[in-house]
Amino acid sequence: FQTSRLASMAARLIAGVLPAVRIALQPYRLAVVRRYSSAAQQKDARHRRKLWLLTIPVTTFCLGTWQVFRLQWKVGLIEELERKTQQPPIDLPPNILDRLQELEYRRVRLHGHFDHSRELHMWPRALHSEGVVSGGLGKQGSEPGAQIVTAFYCQEMGNFILVNRGWVPRRRMDPETRQRGQIEGDVTLTAVVRTQEKRAPFSPHNDPEHNHWSFRDVAGMAQHISTAPIFVDADSTATVPGGPIGGQTRVTLRNEHLQYIFTWYALSLITGYMFWQLWTKSKKRLFR
Repeated sequence: FQTSRLASMAARLIAGVLPAVRIALQPYRLAVVRRYSSAAQQKDARHRRKLWLLTIPVTTFCLGTWQVFRLQWKVGLIEELERKTQQPPIDLPPNILDRLQELEYRRVRLHGHFDHSRELHMWPRALHSEGVVSGGLGKQGSEPGAQIVTAFYCQEMGNFILVNRGWVPRRRMDPETRQRGQIEGDVTLTAVVRTQEKRAPFSPHNDPEHNHWSFRDVAGMAQHISTAPIFVDADSTATVPGGPIGGQTRVTLRNEHLQYIFTWYALSLITGYMFWQLWTKSKKRLFR
């Protein structure tokens, strides 16, 4: 009986003390819960950051692959334009103004005469020697010079157009120094159709007042000397003794895709390696 009574008293004592103990331990229990909850949140945040880091090598790899296709397209386009410059010449179409983009780099035949009183200078320019025939005012590796653009009355158009006769050294830019090459009378030319050119970054602007044209502004040139906005490059057969050297057409398209390919793939490789290193270190900490 005495043992039963003692057990009953102990049970009542414990029942009375437990709520107080729970209340006393409540702040510590909450602190532990918060601690583990914060640790879990930090772990989730670190995991999400790692996943975000994975998007960098994946994205740069995709950009590098896209540049591979762009390089193939650009190389094909350059080859196509070069083939156009080698095709047999055609008569200048009467509706050429509506077909300039289609006919760019296409060789055409022209009949007419020059008006040497209307002459423009595109400079500085280096001599492009491919296809040069003898008799012109220069040689490969000579001093910088200019390309001479002259108004040409085109019988097919019934109007004046712009003809780039070719290159002359800087000391012969003045027409008075090359009178022998100033062709008079009717001539037949073979030329390459060109279109408007954009000014390159940081290059000087054209200065029509001083006859200094840094880039091929077809509309501005045509307005300045009152011709139709049609521009052609005379080929090398237009070279005459004492005159400009024809055949200065270059198929120039900006092609930096190979550099972009190297840049994007290098970034993908570097950031992919960094992600792998970070991931393996976190896995080691997890199983330590």
